[in-house]
Amino acid sequence: MKKIAIIGAGGFGREVKMLIDQINAVGNKYQFIGYYDDGKEKETLINGFPVLGKVADLNNVSEEIAVALALGNPAYKKNVVALINNSKITYETLIHPSVLIGNDAVSIGKGTVICAGNIITCNIMIKDYVTINLACTIGHDTILESYVSLMPAVNVSGEVVVEEAVYVGTGAKIINQVSVGKNTTIGAGAVVSKSLPENCTAVGIPAKPIKFHS
Repeated sequence: MKKIAIIGAGGFGREVKMLIDQINAVGNKYQFIGYYDDGKEKETLINGFPVLGKVADLNNVSEEIAVALALGNPAYKKNVVALINNSKITYETLIHPSVLIGNDAVSIGKGTVICAGNIITCNIMIKDYVTINLACTIGHDTILESYVSLMPAVNVSGEVVVEEAVYVGTGAKIINQVSVGKNTTIGAGAVVSKSLPENCTAVGIPAKPIKFHS
């Protein structure tokens, strides 16, 4: 069994632990050893499992460990990946057994977490360190670039490009044949019917930028 730890000991971290348990229920694959989290004291117990240290402590680990990113914030995911430089640490891709994935031309990168109830159809590219939370749909010929985070019940139609480090809030919808620029945040419940620029926050129906950030 592969030793695995979770980066992030909050609510989503506990849900990712549940995901690991459900993968193991199908076939024992992982030995879960605990969490790494900058906001909690070492040895704090989370549902019976310890916080093993801060994220930087992973650079001092001497045995091979897989880690799962239980982080919704794209910028924080990027910072974590940049911080860890230990060759003993690998980023695990976790896919819940209930996820429906097409057989035709679907690629999924390292460090990606795909939770229960998702549907991923065909000719789709999901790059590295992507988070797809519960009950999302991803339509044909879509690209999700690295560090994207989709919160629960997001619907992405076909031929969509979601650029690097985009955050899509719960229940948002992205209509077909549009793009979302990098580092953009889409508010919960928004409907993206036209392409959005990078570095903005967009809300509403239809979604429109309300502010820009660097």
